[in-house]
Amino acid sequence: MTIDKSWTHIRKRSNSAVFWQGLQSFLQMVKPHVNDRGFIRCPCDICINNVQHQLEVLETHIHRFGFMSDYDEWIYHGENVNAAGNSNVPQPNSGVPDRDEMFEVLDDIISNDAEVDQLGAQSSNVQYDDLFTALNLELYLGVSSFSSLNFLVKLMHLKVMNKWTNKSFDELLKLLKLAFPKMDLVDSHYEAKKLMTKMGLGYQSIHVCKNDCALFWNEKSTSETCPVCSESRWKLQAGRRTGKTVPHKVLRYFPLGPRLKRLFAMSKTTKLMRWHRVGKSTNNNVMRHPVNGRVWKDFDKNLPLFADNVRNVRLGLAADGFNPFNNMSMWPVVLTTYNLPPWLCMKPEYLMLSLLIPDPQSPEKDMDVFLRLLVEELKELWESGIDTRDAANDRKVFKMWAALLWTVNDFPARSSLSGWSGQGYKACPTCNEDTPSMRIIGKIAYFGHRRFLPSTHCWRSNLDFDGRTEKKRPPRMFSSVDIMDQLRRVKTTIPGKHPNYGGVKRKRGDDKLNWRKKSIFYELPYWAEIELKHNLDVMHIEKNVCDSLLETLMGDPHKSKDTHNARCDLLNLGIRSELHLYKDGNRLMKPAAEYTFSEANRRKFCRFVRSVKFPDGFASNLSKNVAQNDSRIVGLKSHDCHVIMQRLLPVGCRSLVNKTISSTIIEMCTFFNQLCARTVNVTDMVKAQDQLIIIMCKLERIFHPAFFDIMIHLVLHLPEEAILGGLVYMQWMYPFERYLKRLKDYVRNAAKPEGSISEGYVVDEALTFCLRYFDDIETRFNRPDRNDDGIHRTRKLSVFEFQCKPLGKHLQVYIEKNVRDRAEFYILNNSSEIETYLNQHKQELQLRACLNPEEAHRNEFADWFFENIYAMNRVHAPEVTLELLSLASKSNIVVSSYPACIVNGVRFVTHGRDVRLKTQNSGVSVSGTEHELFYGQLQEILEFSYLNDFSVILFKCKWFRCDSRHMVTENNITSINIIDESYKDDHDIDLLQDNTSSNFTLFVDLGKLPQINLQRNDEMSFR
Repeated sequence: MTIDKSWTHIRKRSNSAVFWQGLQSFLQMVKPHVNDRGFIRCPCDICINNVQHQLEVLETHIHRFGFMSDYDEWIYHGENVNAAGNSNVPQPNSGVPDRDEMFEVLDDIISNDAEVDQLGAQSSNVQYDDLFTALNLELYLGVSSFSSLNFLVKLMHLKVMNKWTNKSFDELLKLLKLAFPKMDLVDSHYEAKKLMTKMGLGYQSIHVCKNDCALFWNEKSTSETCPVCSESRWKLQAGRRTGKTVPHKVLRYFPLGPRLKRLFAMSKTTKLMRWHRVGKSTNNNVMRHPVNGRVWKDFDKNLPLFADNVRNVRLGLAADGFNPFNNMSMWPVVLTTYNLPPWLCMKPEYLMLSLLIPDPQSPEKDMDVFLRLLVEELKELWESGIDTRDAANDRKVFKMWAALLWTVNDFPARSSLSGWSGQGYKACPTCNEDTPSMRIIGKIAYFGHRRFLPSTHCWRSNLDFDGRTEKKRPPRMFSSVDIMDQLRRVKTTIPGKHPNYGGVKRKRGDDKLNWRKKSIFYELPYWAEIELKHNLDVMHIEKNVCDSLLETLMGDPHKSKDTHNARCDLLNLGIRSELHLYKDGNRLMKPAAEYTFSEANRRKFCRFVRSVKFPDGFASNLSKNVAQNDSRIVGLKSHDCHVIMQRLLPVGCRSLVNKTISSTIIEMCTFFNQLCARTVNVTDMVKAQDQLIIIMCKLERIFHPAFFDIMIHLVLHLPEEAILGGLVYMQWMYPFERYLKRLKDYVRNAAKPEGSISEGYVVDEALTFCLRYFDDIETRFNRPDRNDDGIHRTRKLSVFEFQCKPLGKHLQVYIEKNVRDRAEFYILNNSSEIETYLNQHKQELQLRACLNPEEAHRNEFADWFFENIYAMNRVHAPEVTLELLSLASKSNIVVSSYPACIVNGVRFVTHGRDVRLKTQNSGVSVSGTEHELFYGQLQEILEFSYLNDFSVILFKCKWFRCDSRHMVTENNITSINIIDESYKDDHDIDLLQDNTSSNFTLFVDLGKLPQINLQRNDEMSFR
């Protein structure tokens, strides 16, 4: 039968029914010849039978790029199969590697962006022509597997990773062209960036009124003046009547829909978008992702149609201002996707820039003007959805919907987004009109937490707090209906900052409470029913609490809350007369308070902070924040406060203030430690809620009312928000603050920072997309961790299968025979594979009626094991493997000693080297057979070598006594007396969790790490 191939020569393919019919006939013909994965060679003009695709991609390529002209006999597609060896037929390229990664990259881009026309074919897009031209160009003659586009993308990746300047990149391109004249490359970084931008998703530039009144968008896009304040859209150029007009402000908008579609179009990420359903915790009491929070569960319960499709997207929004060059500010609005696993949600590669708002000041109430574009798209994504191709489901089209769950902001930005003012007597957005507050000298104090106590609690009638009894009920829980009733009383205000329009200050009526506006997010149909709309940012709350406690304890004259006005407040309330100001001659004196360190104790605390060493990568060097005279701690960043609050302050304040004050501070610090964990128990948060009420009341008895600003009060609501949202570390500002630093790094033109950030983001977005497909170079997706322990070696004996990476220069040392014998017995005794031989030897000792069988077993087993294994080897017993023979042959008399090593992602350093470093990684904690804990200090890291290049690494440790006389646990802090070394010559201690005896007490076998319980991160004990 003759096959009609005339359609393959038609050049005008887009509107040709003949071409379309011929293509469909070709696809029907080749369908039986696909491989078991559904792939077949693609005969388009780009792939030329070198690349295999699925039929859907094949259809797209042929329709877009045309059928290769010299492919006359379709031997790879079912015609004349016996003639596959015909030399006249073009053969696919062979050699290393047979596929350029950029083919897969562009396939996913096209499948994401293409739309289906009336004929059913995907319409083409001219913007990709230059990309396919570069993809079809060999880098140089004879290398078809490495295209010019591939090389350029990898070169741009090196520029970004190593922070090359644009000029250095241009110079490198010139050098490459000089050295390799036939290499096909762009001429400059500008051209490279233009090509990379075509793989990005672009952005829109929208002009804004100079007073933030309105956007020149949609029907107002052609207006010359603002529809609200009538100000000109353009800057007036002095002395110039002609030329290019320049707008006052430009808002950059990065459409959300195409970016969500690309997450599903990418084969590398589409399966991750289902993690929230397939990977979530099945224990309803354990939270490790927002999917375990009550908000997510209620959302699914109230909107089952949305919840049924696992591919529907849940989003979080963050907005914060930053000042890249101290001459102007801007407000990026960033989105994150909570469908992803918890270890990816907050990675910068998965955060999406949505808006870049230019404003030298905070947008405040006018934030809604800028959010209009995003909210309109969110409404469309909720009401109509968007057609999306799923790479995990044969690129079939499905309808994707998306919803915004909540926002994440610091407290001032929260006011701009929510409409509830964070100032005044009713500043707390949770307590609403029932916020406990009182007027004191010069400020408002959020004091009076006794009202949260049960009505029968004895503290309610105690006059020591503020001189009055407390009869008020706890604040009400305001439902969505209550909030909407309040918002109905809020009048719509004119936007903008023009002094005659939106900039006019109006006094807020009492009926409006603290509402300044009704947020634009209420236009989303589901928004009113969400219980947690705007998260309280734990990062900033923890920093403010830490600053208040630390500065007041240290008695900082500039920042302490213990001011003269604070002491006058006590006089006005008639409480704590011992702290009232008094006159000494002509001077007004302030009595020393119990909650303030004395001069000597202040220096002790500073020396303590200066001397503390943290594990590698755990914290910054806090000793740099201690003043030279040990009188102050200055310049603390948010993470520094996080570490001090949870690690140093509980330990440092114990002996410097009385027990009542120190125990209350420790309880507060312990709460933050529990709240910020990677896994949170719902029951613990419920208990913490009740405990926090007691803690806040204790603080009111210790400190004066001026101490209690709004940030101290907001701590009370954090447990409830953790129960609602799921986990704090996925709803705080740390990842977004770091992301702002990344945006600042995009700036190359300080005069136009917004434009630089926008262009840099689009290029980096395209580069990030490409890097997911590269395995032959190190990228941000495949680079090893800083404490990577190398390649895991598969062995039959577990003692040889340790995963440990020694570090530093090793020394060859000789150890005494008795020490080596004890180490070798320890290794043998902890080899589960030879347990049969251990039991056999014990039985023989029992038959011999030894006086001390345990000691005889330790002293004689190694020689007995050696003789038995070699006897079995002489008769070629099959159970004697090379590893077993090496283990029986004993170790070399020369041992390698290392100063450091990495095990399971944790760095360990010997104490001798630790004392010379700013970090501390010599602490070891192991669990015994009775689940008792042993604490020690790493002295040596020894590698014992066996025949055939097998080896075992052991830790030699100095152990400390852990009995009741030497170890005390109080307020969740364990203290150990490290003066006395313990277990030095004790042969009866068991260090492993199984029932195997571990008689060599000074060594810990890394080959048995799964049984040693070597704890990490928050669980690791460093002493």
